[in-house]
Amino acid sequence: MIRPITRNDRETFLELTREFYASDAVLHDVPDAYHTDAFDEMMRSQAYIAGYLIECDGAIAGYGLTARSYSHEAGGPVVWLEELYIRPQFRSRGLGSEFFRQVTEENHDARRFRLEVEPENVRAIALYRRLGYENLPYVQMIRDV
Repeated sequence: MIRPITRNDRETFLELTREFYASDAVLHDVPDAYHTDAFDEMMRSQAYIAGYLIECDGAIAGYGLTARSYSHEAGGPVVWLEELYIRPQFRSRGLGSEFFRQVTEENHDARRFRLEVEPENVRAIALYRRLGYENLPYVQMIRDV
């Protein structure tokens, strides 16, 4: 089951995000305040970030985060699949595919779904390709402030 994160899920969300950022799926950890700030923003509004808990057999199996933006190039709304984390013991059960299916249905007006993945995360890349994702021939650049 995939459901929206609620105020009562704070500690679970924080635990999951700390696990995710300590994993090989990301380049580096983030300050702990980023985890709490993300939760607070989800509870304040869905304008920037939406969060989901993924449950399996009555246990918390993982979480996902999405964000929305607009792309002139894509011709409309874009949903960024910000994070998807499935705990190791729950992987290969179709939960990632279920998450993508639900997010796609909920965002039926989106013209593009976009995500980032570490090149070494071959299992995630295989899932994304099976779901129809392809490489974007752009160089991603950022400027943190």
